[in-house]
Amino acid sequence: MNITWAILMMALGSVGVQHGQSQADAAAVLQSASNTAIVANQTAPPSAAGTPQDWVAGGAATTPGPSASPGASEALDGAPLPDPQPDSPKVKGIYVTAYSAGGSRMDTLLNLVDATELNAMVIDIKDDAGYITYQTDNAELQQMGKPQPFIRDITQLMERLRKHNVYPIARIVVFKDSVLAKKNPQLSFVKSDGSVWRNKGGDSFVNPYNENVWKYNVEIAKEAVKLGFKEIQFDYVRFPEGFEKRADSLKYTKAPGKSRVQIVADFVKYAKRELNPLGARVSVDIFGYAASVPAAEGIGQDFVKISKNVDVISPMVYPSHYSTGWFGVKDPDKNPYATIKGSMADTHKKLNPLGSYKPIIRPWIQDFTASWLGGGHYIKYGKQQVEDQIRAMKEQNIDEFLLWNASNRYTPGVDYEK
Repeated sequence: MNITWAILMMALGSVGVQHGQSQADAAAVLQSASNTAIVANQTAPPSAAGTPQDWVAGGAATTPGPSASPGASEALDGAPLPDPQPDSPKVKGIYVTAYSAGGSRMDTLLNLVDATELNAMVIDIKDDAGYITYQTDNAELQQMGKPQPFIRDITQLMERLRKHNVYPIARIVVFKDSVLAKKNPQLSFVKSDGSVWRNKGGDSFVNPYNENVWKYNVEIAKEAVKLGFKEIQFDYVRFPEGFEKRADSLKYTKAPGKSRVQIVADFVKYAKRELNPLGARVSVDIFGYAASVPAAEGIGQDFVKISKNVDVISPMVYPSHYSTGWFGVKDPDKNPYATIKGSMADTHKKLNPLGSYKPIIRPWIQDFTASWLGGGHYIKYGKQQVEDQIRAMKEQNIDEFLLWNASNRYTPGVDYEK
């Protein structure tokens, strides 16, 4: 369908909720994509530990702090690094909250994996609020963040995963981080009254231009690798929703000549270069319709630029997140097969030009019922709907996937080899 019309339809339509993101988030992202010319001039280097008096409105710092990673920008030169795990199994996984991982529900989830073709779990190690989800003894992480014992014994958890032959993936929410923003306002976006900016949901973001934010998240990732996680999955690798509308009214540091798209891509490159020598894969979650629209300059996400520098890209292609008209379907949630097949075709088309740098495509698919779409626009999701999505992916030569259900209650009896 016409891209401009698709953007308009998506912005006006119902888009659902996933990965903690609201309908407003998704609509704002599409609005960002339709305003590709809105890119602020970047006039100051990223601050590692700037103070409020260092800032001016719109982010131009007069006395920027030192880089968290001296020489990091030079280190980002060169070709993307290869997959450190070329012989890894084809991943078919489920999302697991820290609460489930540290509680009784883990027994049920392990039984599901044992009894089916599923073989992986994506576990929250830094969650949507910004909490590190276990008690780390890393003094730096303790000082900057706020570890919580949601997973009471992380070592025991890793041993359980090993015994059940589960491929462990650590989910780290990066730039949406209310904990870090509250403890370190200089790493966030500050309003004219000196308070940290929050979105309509009460959440704060930290500044992707600030290399201390990069270093903090990558240190969490490195610790996860030491614990035994084989892959790090970064989520919320972007600026806040609708950021271009408030970019000039908030105080934060920027980098000279760096657009939001470039700085987000640079973070991904940095994370990959830091984690690749440890043998860990890097994956990134991204809005599924990013494959079907231009780059979202407002939030700094470019599907191709991000994909080129990861081992795995995970577009969130839940049918409930596409509105009327996408892929020729009146109600995408009610036709998961057609919606997934269309989104995967667009994904291949977008990424094929990368050639040898094309990453593994491992989508997030829907195992929940989107009742918020309203009567007549959704259906109850169960065995048939999950299998329809898997069948559509298989027909598009996609044989890896992740199932999302926020409450970790997955449909029984699904043939994951459909």
